[in-house]
Amino acid sequence: MTATSPQDRTALVTLRDATVSFGTVRAVRGASLAIHAGESIAVVGANGSGKTTLLRLLHGVVDHSGMRLLAASAPRQAMVFQRPFLLRLSVLNNVRLALWLGDRRLRAEARTDRAMDALRRVGLAGLRDRPARSLSGGEQQRLALARGWAVRPDILFLDEPTANLDPSAKKEVESLLAGFAADGMTLVMSTHNLGQAKRLAGRVIYMDEGRVDLDLLTADFFSVQASKRADLFLKGDLSWSSE
Repeated sequence: MTATSPQDRTALVTLRDATVSFGTVRAVRGASLAIHAGESIAVVGANGSGKTTLLRLLHGVVDHSGMRLLAASAPRQAMVFQRPFLLRLSVLNNVRLALWLGDRRLRAEARTDRAMDALRRVGLAGLRDRPARSLSGGEQQRLALARGWAVRPDILFLDEPTANLDPSAKKEVESLLAGFAADGMTLVMSTHNLGQAKRLAGRVIYMDEGRVDLDLLTADFFSVQASKRADLFLKGDLSWSSE
């Protein structure tokens, strides 16, 4: 965490009283917050609290009421899902296709070069010709991170990126995310793992029944009893991983 406060940095995405409804269910209720350049944010909360929907709202892929505002120079965004969808293509071509969709001005040769850079970044260059769907779970998640990183996003959204991974694969993914953050990429990640939030995030957003119940610097979130329900999670009375 740097000494510069988020308020002193550029707001890339801002929500003002934004609500997302699916039929009669309000998945996100009146959310107001801003994502600033260079932040690493963990979105935490129980299953069904609205974490994934908040990420999709910030990413701009769900209908909503209220306001979602972007910086004057619209930030480039990418999202990595908990279970990445991989095409029946090689590892390399999965990344090349993501680049083609993300920036069709890139020439084919430039797409290949950038895709290889991304695969080297996540340690998969040696598997470039392997069918993507034959990779292990950890390798598939690293491939999804390569696709996200390759488009050079200003903001990378990640929906529980280490869920269902073994400890070794989890450490590999966390190391990559820490590297992305060190390079200045803005990260917004949902997680059930409190230890992961402590390790990777400078700010924690706690969701409760669709509401942004707490939005604090990580140190404050883990030291202040600002919410009785959040305090239950911190004490482990409700089941979260704390590895």
